[in-house]
Amino acid sequence: MTIKIGDFAPEIDARSDDGRSVKLSTLRGAWVVLYFYPRASSLGCSVEAARFQQALPEFERLGAVVVGVSTDTEAAQAKFRETCDLRFPLLPDGDKTISRAYGVIGGLMGLLNMADRQTFLIDPEGRLVQHWRRVNPHKHAAEVLADLRRRVDVLSEPPAVRG
Repeated sequence: MTIKIGDFAPEIDARSDDGRSVKLSTLRGAWVVLYFYPRASSLGCSVEAARFQQALPEFERLGAVVVGVSTDTEAAQAKFRETCDLRFPLLPDGDKTISRAYGVIGGLMGLLNMADRQTFLIDPEGRLVQHWRRVNPHKHAAEVLADLRRRVDVLSEPPAVRG
């Protein structure tokens, strides 16, 4: 199944590595940045996770929730969280339910059975408004934040200015 811009995002009902319940339908009213990454690094914090963590206060100021997903185990995710000092939910997707629902399973052009590095921006109504299929981990958090800022700014403009 391929989801497209404008579609309602597939429901997620999962528990994060730190025990938080993450259900997409209960996040309605907030923007959701759902980013998939191949593996929780055992050698340290990944650049992408660190950049999302650094930008987390600005995402939150704009009304967004950041959620990371990989096919790693809960234990691997928990170690990753601790190593990187992450404060946003990480969803272990060992059975690949979430990855399949979003069409990101593959890894290294389909050769591995792990999630590809992709990100989805979901609006407060639950619709997919942006999908990044190619991600540069060094610049990606800033790119997502810039896109979110543009969308929030447009929504906050007076109607006469939008015209």
